[in-house]
Amino acid sequence: MATRRVTMAQALLGFLKNQYVERDGVENRFFEGAWGIFGHGIIAGFGQALQQNPDFPYYLCRNEQAAVHIATAFAKSRMRLSTFACLSSIGPGATNMITGAATATINRIPVLLLPGDIFARRNVAPVLQQLECEQSQDASVNDCFKPVSRYWDRINRPDQLPCSVVEAMRVLTSPAHAGAVTLALPQDVQSEAWDFPEEMFHKRVWHIARAVPEPVMLARAAEAIRAARRPFIVAGGGVLYSQAGAALASFSKCTGIPVGETQAGKGSLPFDHSCNLGAVGVTGTPGANIAAREADLVIAIGTRLSDFTTASKTAFQNPAVRFINLNVAEFDAFKHAGLPLIADAKVALEQLESALTGYSVEAAYTAAIGEWKTRWEAETDRIFNLRHGPPISQGEVIGAVSRVAQPEDVVVNAAGSLPGDLHKLWRTKRPGGYHMEYGYSCMGYEIAGGLGVKMADPSREVYVMVGDGSFLMMSSEIATSVQEGYKLNLVVLDNHGYSSIGGLSRSIGSGGFGTNYRCRTASGQLDGDYVPVDFAELCSGLGAHTVRVRTRDELEQALAQMRGLKQTAAVVVEVDKEQRVPGYESWWDVPISEVSEIDTVKQARAEYEQAVRKERRHEIAAVR
Repeated sequence: MATRRVTMAQALLGFLKNQYVERDGVENRFFEGAWGIFGHGIIAGFGQALQQNPDFPYYLCRNEQAAVHIATAFAKSRMRLSTFACLSSIGPGATNMITGAATATINRIPVLLLPGDIFARRNVAPVLQQLECEQSQDASVNDCFKPVSRYWDRINRPDQLPCSVVEAMRVLTSPAHAGAVTLALPQDVQSEAWDFPEEMFHKRVWHIARAVPEPVMLARAAEAIRAARRPFIVAGGGVLYSQAGAALASFSKCTGIPVGETQAGKGSLPFDHSCNLGAVGVTGTPGANIAAREADLVIAIGTRLSDFTTASKTAFQNPAVRFINLNVAEFDAFKHAGLPLIADAKVALEQLESALTGYSVEAAYTAAIGEWKTRWEAETDRIFNLRHGPPISQGEVIGAVSRVAQPEDVVVNAAGSLPGDLHKLWRTKRPGGYHMEYGYSCMGYEIAGGLGVKMADPSREVYVMVGDGSFLMMSSEIATSVQEGYKLNLVVLDNHGYSSIGGLSRSIGSGGFGTNYRCRTASGQLDGDYVPVDFAELCSGLGAHTVRVRTRDELEQALAQMRGLKQTAAVVVEVDKEQRVPGYESWWDVPISEVSEIDTVKQARAEYEQAVRKERRHEIAAVR
């Protein structure tokens, strides 16, 4: 057997740059390079390998968590068919990546994490940044990656690598099991040489299969749909990852079944498709939530049915409601005691459409769908044109960005009050035009994620909408976007605090306690003047062309000018956080204190006890 004598790190890199994926006859390289910050434990091993392999680009970030967010957003935009590796030093650099790992795994997005690790030979321990464990010589901070990784391994000897990397690729390329994969790399082992099999460095193409539905289950699903009077589709991220948008558009048009989109699934249909009722769940539109409430059959496609989608299991109130769960993941396909249709979304939708030839929902249902759509478009226009303030409303800011954005452009967000408003209001025209990280709702994702989105398709303008809270957590990748020459359009909303959690605090009777950016006074409370943070200067200092605006007209003018710029640009606008976009026909379970000395909390508890009774407590009845 032919071999090649290289270091473990060189062998790993040689393997990674020869991995390809193929789906529907289209082939592409799986790893587009590596992100990270060199430190001890990685620079002399994998760093040296990168230095002598310029065809596998190394990208310098400002925070290791941001590196994973960039890779996650890139992979999500590429429909999980390409990603990056992310590397770090052995200590805080490694633990910085844990939040990013959780974000990727919860969202089922493939990223490869390569944290440096302590010495495998142990004789020099404890090394700088090593966490000593009195119970084991084989523990390090990298063990913290285990619960947030879909696959985890520590390469303690070079000859372990060939087996481990194949397992890593199996998980990374799996439609059902993708997530963060962590290979912990002891720093001494990275630099050790071994005679690796030559086959390890040959091009390998991983076929991404489209799982075909089992005929019996497909027939049962079609039978259940034909028997339903008010079926309703919940479209999740799996529709996009399967590139099943056209199949869903055809299926819903032929059958007349309305569609509600999750945060991950928004953009599955164009916003103006006749059957698209828009967002569903806690942050949903009235039409989608009424349709969900009255549905006797829910067809959940590519969604894990999180609490925001199911309104904490209060969304589906029809006593006769049953579920069909079309999903590549068996784990999700059995939720809500549904009929599990374990298959690729595109293939299954095409086959279901054929099986339902001649079927359509009742005319009265179709008329109601049209009426709900008409009313929602009018409500969206009302919110977009409030002419409030200044400070203007957040809804007006979304409207202004929506008007300037072109069909191929992308809006990016992750946390705070913006996800709920964007989910309802953003008029997505093409798949991928709405990029929301809401599986983990990770503050700080936005700017780093925007960079990943832009790198995935530089031809699309990317609008990163970010609140002041997330901005202050992680704005450093503005400098990285300038460094790499990827232009971002940043819209920074200054509302002097945590608007989303402040609104939640008021809803539970706590009056916004601890959520405003105010100075501490002699009273001992944070009830003084607002903290004077100059977000425009912060953006400018990191290299962005920046404009501060106050009015809607100024905002629209600034947004129009941004499109003509070649460098990352930012517009900073103060918004009135009390002028909120309403919630519609939905509820979210946030348990409220059963005992309190505060009257508003007591009242909120009483209302909570009434609302929680609507939750589905059992999942026994199923489609047969």
